[in-house]
Amino acid sequence: MANAVRTGVLIAAMTALFLGVGYLIGGTGGAAIAFILAMGMNAFAYWNSDKMVLRMYGARQVDARSAPELVHMVQQLADNAGLPMPKVFIIDNDQPNAFATGRNPQNAAVAATTGLLARLTPQEIAGVMAHELAHVKNRDTLTMTITATLAGAISMLANFALFFGGNRNNPLGLIGTIAMMVLAPLAAGLVQMAISRTREYEADKMGAQICGRPLWLASALEKIQGFATRIDNTVAERNPASASMFIINPLHAHKRDGLFSTHPNTANRIARLHDMAGETDRGDARGPWG
Repeated sequence: MANAVRTGVLIAAMTALFLGVGYLIGGTGGAAIAFILAMGMNAFAYWNSDKMVLRMYGARQVDARSAPELVHMVQQLADNAGLPMPKVFIIDNDQPNAFATGRNPQNAAVAATTGLLARLTPQEIAGVMAHELAHVKNRDTLTMTITATLAGAISMLANFALFFGGNRNNPLGLIGTIAMMVLAPLAAGLVQMAISRTREYEADKMGAQICGRPLWLASALEKIQGFATRIDNTVAERNPASASMFIINPLHAHKRDGLFSTHPNTANRIARLHDMAGETDRGDARGPWG
């Protein structure tokens, strides 16, 4: 509940920032236009973001005949989570990673890379898929779509104002307006990253509950982090705004839990999962995929 409240506050702050930039550009009318623009962009993202990102990564949908083990695993985990069966996709990329997308649980999709399927054990893959289904259950995919859309819109408005000049008859004055235009995109990015980090911790916790073995996910995170620092994800490098979707940051730039990281520190995530597992579950956990 605390994380949900925090996420709501952060989204409200980003929305207020967006309207504030609109006001600085065109006064009250500018704020109204910014609001309409935000609603339009969010509506487009709501209906089309999943198709866009899956197409961006060249994801191919699979079924029980083309990928029986993965599809059966996702079906079992979805049943555990009380979710409808999502669409399942595979991405041809050697970097182990995965993400979830879709506007709601009824229209969700989970995607795993070929690297994930080849380099992790079935138990670890189950932990990863459970994490992604946790994002679906928590509706994080929609939350992150909205924040990404707002952050992009704030940057666009700020660039527009810097190029054409904003509303100089505002309480901040010319210097304040210029400073706001420079700082607003930075602030929006920081809010987006804070939301992403919050949701990752929550998805780790729920994912461990869905698969029933926190250590499966802990082991998977450790392996993926190691491979992600050595294997390129060229599509993600060209589209860094999509990095927050993945279970581990696919980019090489962010390697610790810093101010500009979209993901929590992996060691911190693993430590929390070990705490969940407890002393009695620190051995070689095996289950239906063992």
